[in-house]
Amino acid sequence: MRKLKLQVQISVDGYVAGPNGEMDWMVWGQDTGLEAYVNALTDSIDTILLGRNMTDGFVKYWTHVVDNQPESREFAFAKKMVETPKVVFTKTLEQSPWANTSLAKGNLEDEVNQLKNQEGDDIIVYGGSTFVSSLIAAGLIDEYHLFVNPVALGSGMSIFGEVKEWLKLTLVKSQAFDCGEVVLCYVPR
Repeated sequence: MRKLKLQVQISVDGYVAGPNGEMDWMVWGQDTGLEAYVNALTDSIDTILLGRNMTDGFVKYWTHVVDNQPESREFAFAKKMVETPKVVFTKTLEQSPWANTSLAKGNLEDEVNQLKNQEGDDIIVYGGSTFVSSLIAAGLIDEYHLFVNPVALGSGMSIFGEVKEWLKLTLVKSQAFDCGEVVLCYVPR
């Protein structure tokens, strides 16, 4: 069975965005060690899951890099993001306006389990916060890759707000990077 891996930027106090969706607090930067970690993680997948609200910005950003910035440090990664098949979970769209993207409109657990049972490499989910919260609450995440940024926001959007019982996790790997981020990789107990 394929694994569903969550890759998410998160603040020290557990927020994935500011109260109004702000994401300018991330220290993502030019850390080659962190880039290598991300590349290894994305090399293990062949499908990207996204919530409807995050998809437009995600697709536009990476497509812009591919179409306009071939000299960019991000170009190779952007190409992978554009070329990797994406599944967008939506209740409102009837067809996908994005290339290389299909829509999932049914029951979340059924749709994700169907994807996990298909042949292929693992699956990664990037967000948004409401969608990821639903995946966590349904127990569908197999690996949590939390990219902890050295900043506390005080308030904002959380991905753990839908957890009704304790979510017990086992740390399988942690790695600190020169930019100040620490990646914590957990699996459910």
